Amino acid sequence: MTTVPKDPDPVVVDPILVTRARASRLAGLGRRVGYGLYAASIVAFAIGLSTGFSGAVSTIATIGIISGSVVLAPAIIAGYAVKAAVRDDLEHGRDIG
Repeated sequence: MTTVPKDPDPVVVDPILVTRARASRLAGLGRRVGYGLYAASIVAFAIGLSTGFSGAVSTIATIGIISGSVVLAPAIIAGYAVKAAVRDDLEHGRDIG
C-alpha cells in the first residue's frame, strides 16, 4: 500500500481576504448593472426625444435613472472601501495573498 505524504505547507485561506474578494466582485457587478441602467435610461430618453415622450418611454427613463442610482452608489462606495483596505494592508506590511 502506498501512502501519500501530507503537504508540508498547506494553503491557509484568510477569511478576511475571501470576504474582501467577494465584496470586490459584488461591487464590480453593481457598477456594471448600475451603468447599464443609466445607459438604458439614456437610450429611452433619446428615443423619447426623437419620437415624442409617451408614458412608457418616460417611465423607462425615470426608472432607469432611479434604479441605476440605487444600485450604483453603494457599489462605488464598496469598491472604494475594498481598495482602501488593500492599500492599508500594503502600507502596514500585511500579507494580502
